[in-house]
Amino acid sequence: MNFGISGVRVGHWTDSVGRTGCTVLELPQGSVASCEVRGGAPASRELDALAPDKSVVAVDAVVLTGGSAFGLAAADGVMRYLEEQGRGVPTPAGRVPIVPTLALFDLAAGDPAARPTAEAGYAAARAVSDDQVLSGRIGAGTGAYIAQWRGPQGRRPGGLVYAQRRLGELVVGALCVVNAFGDIDHGGTGISLDAVEMLRQPFEFDEDRTHTTIGAVVTNARLDKPSCRIVAQGAHDGLSRALTPPHTRFDGDGFIAAATGELDTHVDVVRLMALAAVTDAIRSVDG
Repeated sequence: MNFGISGVRVGHWTDSVGRTGCTVLELPQGSVASCEVRGGAPASRELDALAPDKSVVAVDAVVLTGGSAFGLAAADGVMRYLEEQGRGVPTPAGRVPIVPTLALFDLAAGDPAARPTAEAGYAAARAVSDDQVLSGRIGAGTGAYIAQWRGPQGRRPGGLVYAQRRLGELVVGALCVVNAFGDIDHGGTGISLDAVEMLRQPFEFDEDRTHTTIGAVVTNARLDKPSCRIVAQGAHDGLSRALTPPHTRFDGDGFIAAATGELDTHVDVVRLMALAAVTDAIRSVDG
């Protein structure tokens, strides 16, 4: 299966024993990106550079990783690989690849000492191809779970999921790693308040606080950075439809939205397609 957008390639590094991993999305040259984080406990890298008022425009790759803040080291290996390929912002000292990264907390899923390293990121970057597994307990989704408010006995496997929406030649693809405090919400019932008592408890980093849903939404539309921020907002709207409760203080939910610049369209069309693709992707965990 491929991402559905020309030039977007995906690679994974997986530690099935330690129950962690990382996933790399290599983007075509000249891709533009921005982001939004709504969860209360994020772990991230290079997101400030994606703000609409910052000078960096082109993004070379996106990393989704386990290992919490430790796993952000995977981006070092991805940068090294991209530098070898001649990618990055030109500077007097050479090219500097731009690799925004989002991490989830899976340290309690297996061996707490297992986390993606720079070598893991390099291996995932070397593994990128046009034909990759885009769903399952692989890469960044290896140690992911859902419904974690129910405790170790009630939670269920999450993982890496993918969905896309098409409108003529316009494509929006959403690759998400679902490791949520909340339940999958298929939209057929009213909002459950079952998790309220858990939400009233103090925030503590114990085994019941191992959450976060992260993802990347990529479109072949031609968008600028402010428009990519709007698309990232749409991705979070899709998360809010598919998870209950969303964006808690126990989650670090974040989305990066990138545009490869092939087609002209209205940003609200892409935002709606992103909402739909993310909703479909996350709901497929229980599919």
